[in-house]
Amino acid sequence: MRVWKIILTAFAASAFALCQNSRVNFAHVEHLTQSILLEGDSVNIIHIYADYPSYNWTEATDEGISCVDDVARVSVAYLRHYELTGNVESRERAKKYLKFVLKLQAADGQFYNFLYKDGSINRNGKTSFKSFGWWAARGVWCMGLGYRIFQKDDPVFAEELRTAVERTFPQIDTVLLTYEKRTIKNGYVLPQWLLYTSGSDATTELLLGLTEFYSVSKNTKVRSFIEKLSRGMMEMQSGDTRTFPYGLHRSWETMWHAWGNSQTQALAQAGNILNDTMMISSAKREANGWYSRLLMKGFIHEFDVADTSNRREFEQIAYDIRPVTLGLIRTYEATGDTKYLTMAKIAGSWFYGNNAANAVMYDSVTGRGYDGIRNEQEFNKNSGAESTIEALNALMELDHYDPSGTYISIRREKMVDSKRYLYALYSSASERFALVLDKSA
Repeated sequence: MRVWKIILTAFAASAFALCQNSRVNFAHVEHLTQSILLEGDSVNIIHIYADYPSYNWTEATDEGISCVDDVARVSVAYLRHYELTGNVESRERAKKYLKFVLKLQAADGQFYNFLYKDGSINRNGKTSFKSFGWWAARGVWCMGLGYRIFQKDDPVFAEELRTAVERTFPQIDTVLLTYEKRTIKNGYVLPQWLLYTSGSDATTELLLGLTEFYSVSKNTKVRSFIEKLSRGMMEMQSGDTRTFPYGLHRSWETMWHAWGNSQTQALAQAGNILNDTMMISSAKREANGWYSRLLMKGFIHEFDVADTSNRREFEQIAYDIRPVTLGLIRTYEATGDTKYLTMAKIAGSWFYGNNAANAVMYDSVTGRGYDGIRNEQEFNKNSGAESTIEALNALMELDHYDPSGTYISIRREKMVDSKRYLYALYSSASERFALVLDKSA
């Protein structure tokens, strides 16, 4: 019996580029951007915070005014915008952000994260010290994507990016020294060869970069990295469509959180490029079992699969929604099954009010992505770099497949959770449809 049934009446997916009336607006990103001189080179930084109502740059914090975390994200956004639209200006903007990321890499392949207001690198802060974790993973992501794109458009710069990616290989080798070592916590297997030992979440962004790099380099060492890291991520997956925890990929140890949990996005993309059916099946398993429940019952922020009383529904942020949206799009690309594209549109409608607070979380007129839903009555009107960029990364991909923007008007009308079925009814400006999950299948 088929687990999934999607009843559609009018969605017409388009595989063509963004339309002229695209909702994707980089105006707020450009407002947050500053061109500076760093170590003798002109680079772009992006300021971290912009608070309601003025949305001026927030003064420097103890951490610094800009970081690899956000500059890597915006590099990815502009690179993908260039690919989807052919906008050369976006490619050149990406290059100036990538130059900042390159400056924050140390000789051993690790990364610092923050830049102080005076232009010096924060080398000792707890969110900036030289390491190979979250900010390094994001650095590899944007450099790997940049290498793929600039290899054709600017081979000299592509070579600089290639060298920087390869500089991280000894660090990845160190992570993989514990390959096939595992521990058990509360009955759950914890592979020990991911970032932060069992950090499946952070490892996804490293995997995204390695996959982009491999897609053009065909480097056998990188392929081995991808396969081994993917195996660890898949071992963090439990349950299926009818069995708790419903095919989700845990983030770290026994915790699941929505933010940055991009396993389905990374595995579907890697599986598509490597023609690896196990990776694609893992992505489908989370999409069918877990993402379906999030879409029909509502998003949550985090919980412990070993102790479900340890749970938070809020805040819900753009960084929670992008992994689901792009995970579903990449699964559609890997399988050709349009149900995943339909699910992606439901996920993306969160930005336009299909959420717990009925709040519009992205303003296409100003380009601001708002900083999160605090509860069912309140949302955070500040608009920092992370929220704006994560929104743009999701919405430009949706616009690519749905240039008329039918997804923005999707609303859930009804949800029923019975012993056998979970289903939800939706409507948009042009159609009505349902998602149906047979829990006995």
